[in-house]
Amino acid sequence: MQVCSCRFPALLVAVCLALAPMAVLAAPKAKLWDRWTAHNPQSTARIDHGAWQGLLQRYVRPHADGINRVAYGSVTADDRRVLEQYIARLAALPISTYNRKEQRAYWINLYNALTVKVILDHYPVKSIRKIKPGLLSIGPWRQKLVTVEGQQLSLDDIEHRILRPIWRDPRIHYAVNCAAVSCPSLQREPFTGANADALLTRAARQYVNTRYGVEIKDGRLVVSSVYKWYREDFGRTDASLIRHLRQYAEPPLAAALARTQTVDDDRYDWSINDASRVQPQ
Repeated sequence: MQVCSCRFPALLVAVCLALAPMAVLAAPKAKLWDRWTAHNPQSTARIDHGAWQGLLQRYVRPHADGINRVAYGSVTADDRRVLEQYIARLAALPISTYNRKEQRAYWINLYNALTVKVILDHYPVKSIRKIKPGLLSIGPWRQKLVTVEGQQLSLDDIEHRILRPIWRDPRIHYAVNCAAVSCPSLQREPFTGANADALLTRAARQYVNTRYGVEIKDGRLVVSSVYKWYREDFGRTDASLIRHLRQYAEPPLAAALARTQTVDDDRYDWSINDASRVQPQ
């Protein structure tokens, strides 16, 4: 890691950090906002994600490398309005009155829908990291994008103050999509209270078995930088991470992981997950 040599520590160090690559910065810690722990375990209400399902089916494209892409350039003006209306409907819900299963699906879908909207609002763009609301921004993650139950929320708030600390499930990292090629795929169906567990496991299997997730080459284990940034969620040690990966690895990869004791390197491609940039299956 290169360190900036700055004479004025307060402002210039902040500028240096803002200009540093994401891969060398610590990921946000999971820090619970207590107000979002409210839920109603007796609630049987279901949230309609039909509009989001239609958008996912029309614009999310599977590719041969195992990572889905989004046809951002093909999204019509009408469908942009559908997306905006869907986000507005979610934001208007009294989500604290729903049960935990519905809440988890709600927050995942809201995060992903907001991310797609951010990209569309700035499209064409080569990387989500190029979208910088402020001088010291490294991306749009801290920008307040939506108001739920009177609380302004950013993407970071949803992921690190709600999803991660409430559910404490490493599979969350396979569900929230940051619009990068190396990010776990945006699924082609919405999360729901009924399907979330199965869909989280499917998403984990999909990602672990791509070269973006895990690759063993010449005896060296190279993993996605997601596993480095969020090491605390995967057990902190190499051995714990390898055990996690083996749960979702296909037999050949699982066998290779069983013979592996350390993680040798990590990598991440921040290029936009744009369907127009690769050839479909």
